[in-house]
Amino acid sequence: MSSELILKYFPDLSEKQREQFVMLDELYHDWNAKINVISRKDIDNLYEHHVLHSLGIAEVLRFRPETAVMDLGTGGGFPGIPLAIMFPESKFHLVDSTKKKILVCTEVAKALGLTNVSTRWCRAEEEKGKFDFVVSRAVMPLADLVKICRKNIAKEQHNALPNGLICLKGGELASETYPMKNSVDITPLSDYFSEEYFKTKKVVYLPL
Repeated sequence: MSSELILKYFPDLSEKQREQFVMLDELYHDWNAKINVISRKDIDNLYEHHVLHSLGIAEVLRFRPETAVMDLGTGGGFPGIPLAIMFPESKFHLVDSTKKKILVCTEVAKALGLTNVSTRWCRAEEEKGKFDFVVSRAVMPLADLVKICRKNIAKEQHNALPNGLICLKGGELASETYPMKNSVDITPLSDYFSEEYFKTKKVVYLPL
């Protein structure tokens, strides 16, 4: 599965963005051989399972220039790095508690020339910065994510949606989202992406 998959859904990319998406393949294969940030059996599905999945957030909200976004529990840089390519005028701060994962994020961002990415090795509880949105693909329950990141949401609004938390999640979410059912918004990614993988994948948005 190549970077052409990204162009299928996002045909209006600049030449530079196209090149950056193409570069992800070699960069992640190289780094994954040294530091395992994507499971070995899944690295060949990089574009579908990781890059396009991350860009599901871009289908729900197009970040305006100068938007500040924190990627909580970024792992190898998802969704933060694909979003940083997609929105070069927004700023992305990638946080993870595993040092080697942050090393990969830092080096990949550097190799891509992404000047809108910063990284920090710490627990999310320690990050005190303010952001318009917190994004996450971490498997942590929604209520726990809210507890951790509420302090990081800035008051001033810049975007079409109020500031808050945007998560990529899969499977059955009714019990997890029930306590916030009046404010949570769940978008099935199958509305946008036709691949089988996205049948159970969703974008969960919660204003904070």
